[in-house]
Amino acid sequence: MSFRPTASVKNLELRSEKLAQLRSHFAEAGFVEVETPLLSHDTVVDRHLHPVLVSIDGEDLWLQTSPEFAMKRLVASGMDAIYQITRAVRSGENGKLHNTEFTILEWYKVGQSYEAAREFLSSLAEAILGISRPEQVTYQDLFKQSIDLDPINDSESLFTRCASELGLHVPDAWETLDRDSKLDFLLADAIQPKLQSRAIVVYDYPASQAALAASNGETAERFELFINGLELANGYHELLDAQELRDRNRDTNKQRLADGNDRLPEESRLLDAMDSGLPDCSGVALGIDRLMMIAAGTESIHDVIAFPMDRA
Repeated sequence: MSFRPTASVKNLELRSEKLAQLRSHFAEAGFVEVETPLLSHDTVVDRHLHPVLVSIDGEDLWLQTSPEFAMKRLVASGMDAIYQITRAVRSGENGKLHNTEFTILEWYKVGQSYEAAREFLSSLAEAILGISRPEQVTYQDLFKQSIDLDPINDSESLFTRCASELGLHVPDAWETLDRDSKLDFLLADAIQPKLQSRAIVVYDYPASQAALAASNGETAERFELFINGLELANGYHELLDAQELRDRNRDTNKQRLADGNDRLPEESRLLDAMDSGLPDCSGVALGIDRLMMIAAGTESIHDVIAFPMDRA
């Protein structure tokens, strides 16, 4: 059992430099740094995220998968440009690209349009990583350009034919997967490997993948940053309708139960804040550890974290 970190001293020093650059970047942009609890009575309801429940002094609390809920409560209370660099915890996420406990950067800005939010994310990547400004492409166009498939309008039978023609080994339960699960598979296995040496912001995801983003007909005002095929950030022009979020939470819990996962609490203080009036805003969550992987030119998250789970 080694006491030593898995990251080199050089990479840990680089991590410190990049964190300082990030704080400077947000300060210059007029953002206020905030802190919110890692433990909360509330948790996000997401099909693919698995929050950890802990008991402290006889009270059940959730370790936060991101600071999203608490930060939006601050926005609803009058703060209009905030950011946070903090820790988050997600069960079942370990490997070259994941660690159960990780560092996340999240920010929100009131009155920022969908387009301006994407541009701010692009400028951040350009400034911190010293890369060319990421190009912007819709989710639909990315699929069309990469694998000649229309993810919005094509039938699921065409998804199956596409996977076969590409020689992909689909999951055994492929025929029972829903449309979004099949699209997630094609994105991960057929498209992301083609994004090497590219920096892109993908936007206008299918409305069925809106999560906490506002939806606009067939698409959601959601965007993600990919660099060299690696997803770094996920952003929304935020959903403001509390009842819509309640409906989504209910539907998501149905999906979780069908997947064999536990139901998560659907009511929260975030919903109370949205009922009181969440102002129009955009928000983004960015994985710091993956950002450091790109900065250090490494392929494993263990190379940029001092003590990952197996040495914590």
